[in-house]
Amino acid sequence: MIDILLVDDETYVTESLELTIPWGEIGVTTVLRAASGKEALKIMEENAVDIVVTDIRMPGMTGLELISEVSQRWPHVRCILLTGHSDFDYAKKAIQLQAADYILKPVNDDEFMNSVSAAITSLRDEWDEFDKYHRLLYSRKSDYKILRENLMHDLLLGRVLTTKALREQFEQYELHMDPEQPAVMMLIRLAGRFASMDQQSLDLMDFAVGNIAEEVLGEAYNVWFGRGPHECLVMFLQNREPDELSRMEGSNLQAAAGTFREHVVRYLQGDLSMVVTPPFPFNELTNVYRKSLGSLILSGPEEHRIIYIDMEKALNKRAENDAAQALEELYKPPVLPQLLETKQWEAAADKLNAVFDAVEKVYLSREHAYEMYLSVTNAFMYIAHKQGHLVHEIDHAGFDLVLAHQLIQSPEKLRRWAMNMLEKLQEELSDQEGVQSRRHVIKQVQEMVTRDTGQDLSVKMIADKVYLHPVYLSKIYKAETGEGLGDYMIRMRMERALYLLKNTNKKIYEITSELGYQNPQYFSKMFKKHYGMTPNEFRDQT
Repeated sequence: MIDILLVDDETYVTESLELTIPWGEIGVTTVLRAASGKEALKIMEENAVDIVVTDIRMPGMTGLELISEVSQRWPHVRCILLTGHSDFDYAKKAIQLQAADYILKPVNDDEFMNSVSAAITSLRDEWDEFDKYHRLLYSRKSDYKILRENLMHDLLLGRVLTTKALREQFEQYELHMDPEQPAVMMLIRLAGRFASMDQQSLDLMDFAVGNIAEEVLGEAYNVWFGRGPHECLVMFLQNREPDELSRMEGSNLQAAAGTFREHVVRYLQGDLSMVVTPPFPFNELTNVYRKSLGSLILSGPEEHRIIYIDMEKALNKRAENDAAQALEELYKPPVLPQLLETKQWEAAADKLNAVFDAVEKVYLSREHAYEMYLSVTNAFMYIAHKQGHLVHEIDHAGFDLVLAHQLIQSPEKLRRWAMNMLEKLQEELSDQEGVQSRRHVIKQVQEMVTRDTGQDLSVKMIADKVYLHPVYLSKIYKAETGEGLGDYMIRMRMERALYLLKNTNKKIYEITSELGYQNPQYFSKMFKKHYGMTPNEFRDQT
């Protein structure tokens, strides 16, 4: 939709232009007229004008004064000047005011239409850029959430990054964390009324809890919040001022955790269990997570309280008894994640058997059994996610925190499950041609696109969700389907658009919004490119 305003004190000029120019052919929907600069400004205050065509010499306010005012108040509007005098000073001033064109009277219709068409093209290009910018901005924010959560999962499950690499990732994802400063971890399990919610409602609660964390703790701490790999919420805190370490210790930390819990209970009408660690260095993050998660699980699903753990004692507990010493085999290099990542399946099986052989000779407490379970599952989850698999589709039972209680009743039960799981991983990940794996990824992608045709998905967003590089994902999608992933995404949107145009009475702008486009002109352009006609032309034929 393009609205144009014609301004000239000689009204026959604007009347003639309004009647003789085929406005619809060049994309103009509304033509407005004014006899003075003052009247033009009043019209523009009441209407969304896109182009102003004005005479230069008018009483009261000249055309140059008018476009100077327009450029200050409505900088997006294109201005075209008309004049009966080929005066260089006028042309120079028009250039300074960034007028779109300068036309001499008497007006030639073809020249006039070309000038207006050029202004319309310029406007639409600007709208497309504006639309593209906002789509990229939305995509960036969505990508950041996924990327931050993927990074959190990788670190918690055992991925090792240098301090420099971790700092670069923090900066890239706009996380205000310093890998060289101590951090506090809080593991949160939603309870009370949250336990009966469906997944969509829980996602909203996660978002709400994160907002409360930012609001309550954000003044004193930098906060990194997300859902962890074992279905609990994870929060990292670091002092905004590194020198104020006392904020992360003792009563100050307990007060902050207590206030946070009180706000969740008060405003979300639910409850939670929470494990809070003392400050720890980032290079101990995986061990801290494993110990904290064990404490959270052992607290029981009905126990709603805050648990403050002595991490130094917990991290050094392996040396306190024979069971802990037996578990040391898990942490001797090469560790299990490294063996799985390099597909050394036999070495991984030998390592697991060595650990289980060792623990069979000693008494294994529930806490140690949980430690072993979490260490093994972390390794399995890490390699599965890295290869683009949803781990619960390989084996659901072993990763369910409720059913996990059955596995830790005896080392032998845990051994059978671990070795069985290792075989499944080997079978899934060692497929030489990768056919099943690729088909699984293609199915995930297609389900994601068909489910979210109203969302502005990008190839990068989809790639992050299936844990693959965008270039590699595009390559295997094209190889498997014969169609580019980007082309498939556009085709799905256009097919949805075709259905809505044919079977509903929705306006074009409503369909535009439903499909995730922000600009009806851009949607029409894409539709015409795909079907050879505009949405309006298609609807007129049906």
